[in-house]
Amino acid sequence: MVFLSRRRLALTSVAACAALALAACGSSSSSTPKSTSGAVPKLSFSSFNLSFSAMKELKAIAGRGKGNVAAILPDTVSSTRYVEFDAPYLKKSMEDAGLKPSQIVIQNALGSDATEYSDAQADITKGADVLIMDPLDSGVGAKIESYAKSHGVDVIDYDRLTLGGSRKYYVSFNNVYVGTLLGKGLVSCIASWHVAKPQVMVMHGAPTDNNATLFADGYDAVLAPYFSSKKWTDVSNPAGTWTPDVALSEFEAAYTAHPNINAVLMPNDENGAPIIHYLQTKGIKPDTFPVTGQDATLTGLQNVISGYQCGTVYKPIYLEAQAAVALAMYLRAGLTPPSALVNGTVKDITTGAEVPSILLTPEWVTPGSVQSTVIKDGFVPASQLCAGSFASDCTKYGIS
Repeated sequence: MVFLSRRRLALTSVAACAALALAACGSSSSSTPKSTSGAVPKLSFSSFNLSFSAMKELKAIAGRGKGNVAAILPDTVSSTRYVEFDAPYLKKSMEDAGLKPSQIVIQNALGSDATEYSDAQADITKGADVLIMDPLDSGVGAKIESYAKSHGVDVIDYDRLTLGGSRKYYVSFNNVYVGTLLGKGLVSCIASWHVAKPQVMVMHGAPTDNNATLFADGYDAVLAPYFSSKKWTDVSNPAGTWTPDVALSEFEAAYTAHPNINAVLMPNDENGAPIIHYLQTKGIKPDTFPVTGQDATLTGLQNVISGYQCGTVYKPIYLEAQAAVALAMYLRAGLTPPSALVNGTVKDITTGAEVPSILLTPEWVTPGSVQSTVIKDGFVPASQLCAGSFASDCTKYGIS
């Protein structure tokens, strides 16, 4: 049985804060209010919805700050979400919150640490008062946060926590729970697809991404009893990547060495897609070789409804974007965010700091729940999902 050793990140106060009574689970800020006039909106972490109505409440404090709000996303390769969803949802959130076009900056670092750092420097030089940042890795993230702190600019870690950083807040989905959903999804799929003597390959995201570590914490805990009891065999654990062609190479090498592999714990749809295509070229039939995924991409969902992927972890990104922008608006106005908004803390294992956090809840999507989740939310249009050969799959599962 093979396991990678991992740094553990403790999630504290999440369960306690998941209830509506959140008064005891709050955050702190050393910011001094820039103004005390006017009503301050009392948003909670459950205020956000697909209509973005909570953002309009923030117009009441938009005039209290004068600086820009800048958001820097990491890349366009690890997931299509950053271009298709995060960028437009962040922009809409900022606009609805009352920021002027000249006060909104949204960029993508295109996979370059140097670009992410130079973008942050330029944003601060041009008047960013708050920076929303999804770091490519903790190294560049900490460097950016040190620079921002020295210039009096608050930083919100977005989606990924910067280990060793100095951000004010963190906004993400509960990433250990993401991993738990992946693990439970594989368990369910192996049972329902009647996989005999499961020979499992456990794949990982990039080791430089703290989220990948958290995902693995979640799914390792689920899978461990199956491996230790010898009900399943843990065949291979490559180092990990978020680059799809590298993931394919990792899989091909393991599958060549161990052609008995018959299930894969895959942490995202993008990496899973080329592997599923490879398996199809080898004659693998639907509902026989379980593969998991995350991000509810179009290709991932098509693999789900056609029987080549067990399911996918769906993260309603419109919630995450609104939560980050809400925090930014309070910080920009020099206000402490409401205690009901910040529903947990996450420990930075490098510094030991407990980071005030908004932790949102992901969902596991299977063929039967596609209609009630991603289609209902407009995350993926049914017309695209059901195109061509997938039309019959959509009819089978009532997707329209």
